[in-house]
Amino acid sequence: MAKTMNKVILIGRLGADPDIRYTQSGTPVVRFNLATNERVPVGEGNWEDRTEWHRIVVFGKQAEACGNYLAKGRLVYVEGRLRTNQWEDAQGVRRYTTEIVASDVGFLDSGRDAAEGTQAPQGSYQRTQGGPKTNSDAPFPDALPEMSTPPDDDIPF
Repeated sequence: MAKTMNKVILIGRLGADPDIRYTQSGTPVVRFNLATNERVPVGEGNWEDRTEWHRIVVFGKQAEACGNYLAKGRLVYVEGRLRTNQWEDAQGVRRYTTEIVASDVGFLDSGRDAAEGTQAPQGSYQRTQGGPKTNSDAPFPDALPEMSTPPDDDIPF
């Protein structure tokens, strides 16, 4: 039998600030949308940029680092695997969402976080003093709602 592989490697920009929350057991979880683009030919001699949005989820210490240092527009490297979640909404409709569970996140630009004046660590995922910035300390629900995709005119590049 042939081996299979579930591996994703992306380089892109955050469409919004990351959302950090905690599981009931206290594990940090960060979610963010990542935009990648490609230039494709359309017509004779014309090119068009097409943007693809990817849902990213990060767990543990890397999630804390992402919560501390990532912001809208930052360039990041993400390596991970695809995962499809399934749940029933309040109306009993079965819903699906596909996301990338990151095993490695690298900060590729050295821009400063305007709000905190901190610079991303180089090749490090250490927690800084003061803890991560949080949007909510509420635990993740069992059924996860879909993340919204920013409009095309809000693409960070």
